[in-house]
Amino acid sequence: MPTALLSVRDKTGLVEFARSLVDRGFDLLASGGTAAALRAAGLVVQEVADYTGSPEILGGRVKTLHPAVHGGILSRPGAADEEDLVRIGARRIDLVAVSLYPFVETVASGADRAAAIEEIDIGGVALLRAAAKNHDRVWVVPGPQHYEEVLNGLDAGDAQVRQRLAAQAFRETARYDMAIADYLAGADWPSFPLAQGVFSHALRYGENPHQVAALYRDGSPGIASADVLQGKELSYNNLLDADAAWRLALDLTPEAACVVKHQTPSGAASLPRLKESLAAAVAADDEAAFGGVLALRGVIDEEIATYVTSRFFEVVVAEGVTDGAAAILQRKPNLRVLRLPAGRREGLEVRVIGGGFVAQSSDSAMKPPGEWQHVAGPVAAREADLAFAFTVAKHARSNAIVIAKQGVTLGIGAGQVSRVRAAQSAFEQAGKAAQGAVLASDGFFPFGDVVQLAAEHGIAAIVEPGGSLRDEESRNAAQASGISLYFTGERHFRH
Repeated sequence: MPTALLSVRDKTGLVEFARSLVDRGFDLLASGGTAAALRAAGLVVQEVADYTGSPEILGGRVKTLHPAVHGGILSRPGAADEEDLVRIGARRIDLVAVSLYPFVETVASGADRAAAIEEIDIGGVALLRAAAKNHDRVWVVPGPQHYEEVLNGLDAGDAQVRQRLAAQAFRETARYDMAIADYLAGADWPSFPLAQGVFSHALRYGENPHQVAALYRDGSPGIASADVLQGKELSYNNLLDADAAWRLALDLTPEAACVVKHQTPSGAASLPRLKESLAAAVAADDEAAFGGVLALRGVIDEEIATYVTSRFFEVVVAEGVTDGAAAILQRKPNLRVLRLPAGRREGLEVRVIGGGFVAQSSDSAMKPPGEWQHVAGPVAAREADLAFAFTVAKHARSNAIVIAKQGVTLGIGAGQVSRVRAAQSAFEQAGKAAQGAVLASDGFFPFGDVVQLAAEHGIAAIVEPGGSLRDEESRNAAQASGISLYFTGERHFRH
């Protein structure tokens, strides 16, 4: 009879899978904790320690690292290998199912170094690699998500499934080892290689219908791990826009709202009540909001759900949804609704280029107004508006100009090759409402022209990074027009 070795930390679906293997004629061999779970379910199983004659030692750190185990996995058809197995009292092992210790999840939880080190799997990785190497004969199962695929492959006798699973097992061990290397390297980045994500699922297509696309997860908090409560399958573009919207929302205050389209905000508002912020963010550019992605720093209640379903959004991301609101949202079954708790773990941002990729740390810095430099005009009592506008500019495509008043964006000019054109676009959108508003720029002004344009539209205060060789021109223009001008000393380009 064929033998299946099971050694899993994640017990999801374990008993059902083991029963299915028994139904297909397998004997069960399992490590201590896995064997106990199977026995508790009434299954007949031999524990690895009884099979090898060597009890687990070092508190379970060593249990499957034994010639009888790895010989059974790595043995090939033929008399020579069979004689070796007989000599050490071992038998062939035909299927190996392993789920590794949760090292990535332990680190993400904020556990201390000792706890993280203890979750570095040794035996499990060795089992996966051995079974994957010998996949011409052995079925390797690198996690419970593959149980159904394995059972179907066994029934069909499909060798291609074995090879596909072997490739996945090596991907899993490579990702696992890279995560450990990244953790141990710590502040030595960027000198070490980067961990790869784990394949989640194929997407319908990429940015355009002729492009192939897929979603990968790396275990960190974010849009890729959000709970999808309802709606059509998320597309490649949906995911990018939802990520951009949620990143902006997290930088705003609680009860804030923003609308994003093509990865740049069309409107944002930071008001005392979520419903007020939502309505203001949409009204900031009602035309662009149509078919956009909405992010909310709060919980969707019935009133907000009614508003959301009265308009057309592709995706809504929020911290939560009440039961009553969920029933209302379901009236629009195609609307994608994502739930994601506030909070994030800062990590790396990676972009592919021809022949490789570039990586950088997240743009998490944001100096508070108290650290800005007041360089011209009167001292403005508009710190909250200036900080709000500068935050939105950080998330808009460069060159970015944001005009805001009382916690609401009035005009956003983004993605222009000229900062003057970006400002003109923002003022065109803001119209007469720009009178008395504030203006923020994600980069410095290379000339005084934007300040002069701001003066013509009645802007009261401006915040920009400063650092241009012609800063004096901007200072002089602001001073002459009575505009309060602040330099942050901090740039936030988003190309």
